[in-house]
Amino acid sequence: MIFDGRVHVPLIAMEGMRERTVKIGSAGKIFSLTGWKVGFVCATAPIMKVIAKAHQFITFTTPPNLQSAVAYGLAKEDSYFAAMRAGFQRSRDRFARGLSARGFSVLPSGGTYFLNIDIAPLGRGDDLAFCMWLVKEHGVAAIPVSAFYSRDPITTVVRFCFAKHDATLDGALARLDHVARRP
Repeated sequence: MIFDGRVHVPLIAMEGMRERTVKIGSAGKIFSLTGWKVGFVCATAPIMKVIAKAHQFITFTTPPNLQSAVAYGLAKEDSYFAAMRAGFQRSRDRFARGLSARGFSVLPSGGTYFLNIDIAPLGRGDDLAFCMWLVKEHGVAAIPVSAFYSRDPITTVVRFCFAKHDATLDGALARLDHVARRP
């Protein structure tokens, strides 16, 4: 999921890489069905043979109806995915403008479903404590970026998901009105 007219060139499509690349995707992310926990794999036949053997011992089963639904979705026309990308870009821009207007330091987001803000200008240095406070005091969920580090975490950045309806984003922005602007 990339924005601003950028074009993604997957590694598997690059010259000489098809024979030695595995592409793993999340249908849950692509189709906004996170609870499905169904992904997909693309690779050459010899690589897929090894992956299939490993998969047999790692996963008990993947429901066939979900596999069929993923195949159906992946076969959609490019226009479907372009419209989806445009909608997410619009949501990103709407939420970023709203956060910036409220005094938050919004970091650039050229892709994904998330916007990061820097909480250091707010005098905050503990992203986890900030996220807990934000939920308890303002009813807005954010994710501490430090959770993604195995060591030496950044603790002054949190992320918000903007893959939401406009009303949800607007409600979050309303509840964040005075968080960055101290009276």
